[in-house]
Amino acid sequence: MLKQRTIKNSVTETGIGLHKGRKVRMTLKPAPVDTGIVFRRIDLNPPVDIKADARDVGDTMLCTCITNSEGVSIHTVEHLASALSGLGIDNIMVEVDSYELPILDGSASPFIFLLQSAGIEEQDAPKRMIKINRPIRVEDDDKWAELRPHDGFRVDFQIDFPHPFIKQTRQHVVMDFSVNSYIDEVSRARTFGFMRDLELMNDMNLALGGSMDNAVALDDYRVLNPEGLRYKDEFLKHKILDAIGDLYLGGHSLIGELAAYKTGHGLNNKLLNALLDQPDAWEYVTFEDDKNLPIHYIESTNSFGITFA
Repeated sequence: MLKQRTIKNSVTETGIGLHKGRKVRMTLKPAPVDTGIVFRRIDLNPPVDIKADARDVGDTMLCTCITNSEGVSIHTVEHLASALSGLGIDNIMVEVDSYELPILDGSASPFIFLLQSAGIEEQDAPKRMIKINRPIRVEDDDKWAELRPHDGFRVDFQIDFPHPFIKQTRQHVVMDFSVNSYIDEVSRARTFGFMRDLELMNDMNLALGGSMDNAVALDDYRVLNPEGLRYKDEFLKHKILDAIGDLYLGGHSLIGELAAYKTGHGLNNKLLNALLDQPDAWEYVTFEDDKNLPIHYIESTNSFGITFA
C-alpha cells in the first residue's frame, strides 16, 4: 500500500528572508497522519498555526503567501512545498520565527537536503492522491494553465521572457516525473530576477534579502552570477519548480498532466482552485498494490539519509 509520509526527526535551518532581509529560523517537525502541511508562527504570542490550503492563498506577488482565518500570513512557501511534493511528504509541522520562510539558495535543493537528513517515515494510513478525470483550464490574457488526465505526473511547460540571454536557453519542455527526475533535473533551479527590477522592489521595501547568493541575476543582456547557470534551462526549470509547489498546496499529489504557458504563482493557484471547485473533474485515489503505482517516490530513509528498500 502507498502510505502517507512524514519526517522521522526534527531539523532546523537558519537563513535570510527574501523580502525583509532578516534572519529566519525554521524547524521542520514530524506530524501525525492527516495533518497536512502546517506552518506555525512562533514569533507571535501565542504561536499561530497556518495550514497550507489552496483557498487561503492571498498575495502572489513575487512569492506564494497563505493567510489563515485570523489574518495571519506566511510568505514564500512555494520552494519548501515543491520539495515536499517531490519527496511525497504529506504531513509536516514547519515552525518559523518570521512572517516568511528563509530563501536559502533560491531553489528547493536545500529543503530536499534537510528533509532527507531528517529521514522520511511512512505512516500507517493510505496516501490519497488527486486524479484528474477531465481537463481544467484557466487563462489570463495570453497566459494559460491546464490540468489534463494522465497516468502519472507530467508537465508540458513553456515560458517566454523577452530577454536576449533567456531566449538563447530552452523555454519549452515535456517531462514525466519521478522523484529522481525532480531531484536531478528541477530541484536545484534557482529563482531569477532582473537587476533593474530589484532596485525598484528595494525602493518598495521588497526583496531586501535578494542577492546572487539566492538568485540568478540578469542585467539587460547577460547573467551576472560568476558561476553561471546550474542547468542550461534553469529559468524554465525554476518556473516548473514553483508550479509544483503551488499545486501541492491542494494537500495531495496530482495524477495528471500540467500544461502551461507563461504561468506564475497567481495563475497556478487559480488553476488549483478551479479544479477543486469542480468535483466532477477529479477524484481521490489510493493504491493498495504497489505494482499499480503511477508515481514512485524515494524509499524511506533514516536520519542520516541512508535508504532502506
